[in-house]
Amino acid sequence: MSQALTVRVTATEGPYRPVPVEIPPGTTRIDVAMAYAKAGDCIIDLGLMDPRTTAFPSPAGFRGWSGGARDAVFVATDDATPGYVPGPIPAGTWTILLGLYRVPPGGAEVALTIRLDDAPRPAWSPEPAAEIRHRSPGWYRGDLHCHTHHSDARGGPELLHEAARQAGLRFLAVTDHNTTTQRRYFAPRSTPDLIFIRGEEITTAEGHANVFGAEDWIDFRMTAPADAHLLAEAVRRAGGLLSINHDKPTIPWRHELPALDCMEAWQSHWFAGNWISLARYDERLRQGPRISLIGGSDWHQPAAPAPPGPLGLGRPTTALWLPELSERAVLKALRAGRGYVTEGPDGPHLAITTGGVPMGRTRLGGPDWTVEADVRGAAGDRLVWVDAGGVVAEQEIPAADWIGRLTLPSPDRFLRAEIVAVASRPRLEAEFLQALAGRSLPAGVTRQDIAAQPLRRALSNPIYVG
Repeated sequence: MSQALTVRVTATEGPYRPVPVEIPPGTTRIDVAMAYAKAGDCIIDLGLMDPRTTAFPSPAGFRGWSGGARDAVFVATDDATPGYVPGPIPAGTWTILLGLYRVPPGGAEVALTIRLDDAPRPAWSPEPAAEIRHRSPGWYRGDLHCHTHHSDARGGPELLHEAARQAGLRFLAVTDHNTTTQRRYFAPRSTPDLIFIRGEEITTAEGHANVFGAEDWIDFRMTAPADAHLLAEAVRRAGGLLSINHDKPTIPWRHELPALDCMEAWQSHWFAGNWISLARYDERLRQGPRISLIGGSDWHQPAAPAPPGPLGLGRPTTALWLPELSERAVLKALRAGRGYVTEGPDGPHLAITTGGVPMGRTRLGGPDWTVEADVRGAAGDRLVWVDAGGVVAEQEIPAADWIGRLTLPSPDRFLRAEIVAVASRPRLEAEFLQALAGRSLPAGVTRQDIAAQPLRRALSNPIYVG
C-alpha cells in the first residue's frame, strides 16, 4: 500500500514541520521518500517518530533522523536505514518530521511518498554491549567527536573503527547527528585496546552539542532558546554529560547557555578558527561556571580509508588520566576536567599541578602559587600560563621531556596552560596547508589569520581558585 502527500513549508513556521501518517496494524515495513526543488539554498531534513512521541523533550518514540543526507529511508521490524531504528511497528499515528534547515522566503513544496508492507519479517534484537574495564591506570588518548554514515558521513562504522585503531586511539565517542543507531555496530565491539563511548550530537540550526554516556536517544527538537535547559535536564536524567561543540562563527551556540559539563574548545585543526572557541570558553569561566575543556576532530569518515594527517581522525586528541580504561572512567574524568587537549595522537603531553592539586580541582587562594607543568614532545616551543585576566607568564620549553616550575601571584579565578608552537611552527603550518590540497581554508579563516594567530599545540584544563 502506498500514499502520496504534498506539504508546503515556509521559512516562518519554525524549525520543524510534523507530518502525521496513520499506520495500520500488521505493518512490518515503512518506506518514506521525500522530494523537493533543491535549487538555490533550500535544505530540508528528514526524520521519523512513532506513536510514543510526546512534546519536547520526548523520552521515547524516536525512529530515525538523517538530516539532509538522505531523501529515502525505511524502518522495518528486522532492519532499517542507517540512522533509523528497527523493531516493532506499532499501529497508530506516526510522524514524518521535516527539518526546515533552509527554506526560501517564498516557501517550498515537499512531496512525500509513503509505502507500507505487511510481509512477515523476523524480529530484530541488538547484540549485547561489551562492558570493558582495562585495569591499568595512566594517560589515555581518544577522540570525542566523529561521524559515520548513520548521519552525514559516507563511510560505515567498520571503516571508522579501523581508522581509530590505525590512529592509536584508546577511546572513541561516535556522535552521529541526532541519532544513536551507530551503536548497533559499536556497542558490542569495545576491547581493552579501544573502548567506545556512547554519544549523540544534538544538531540544530542554532547550535550543536554532544551528549556522552546516555543510554537512550536524547530529543533534539529545541524550538525556543530556553529549551536548552530542558535538554540539559534530559541529559542529566539519562546519566549523560552535555558539551557545547565548535562555538565559533561557522556554527555558533545561539540557544541559552544551560548547565554544561564540558565545552569543545578545539575542533579539527587549530587553524579552523579555534582561537574563537577558546576565547568563548575563557569568557564562560570568567562568568563563574566550571566547565571541562575538551577537543574533538569532527571527523566525517569517508567511503574509503583515508591516510592520516593534520585534518584526520584524532586531530585533536583529548587526553585523560584514568584509573582504568572504561567508559565509566572516561565519563568521570571528563566531568572532573582531569585532562588536556593536544594536536593529535602523537601530540605534546601537558599536565599541570599546583601544591599537589591537579587539573579540574580547586586550590584555595593565597599570596602566591608554585605551579608545575609536565611537558613532553615540545622542545623549542613556548609554555603560556593563562588566568581570567589573560596571560600571566611564559616559559621557553628547553627539552623534549621537561618539568617547568615557577611561582606566580594567586591567579584570578582559574589557571590553565598552553603549548604554543615556536620551533615547530614552520613544519606544522606547512603540513596543514599541504593537507588542504588546494581547498579553501576552513571556517572563513584567511591567510592573514594564520599569520597573526599563535598556533596552539596543547591546552590544559584549568585549576580553579577557591
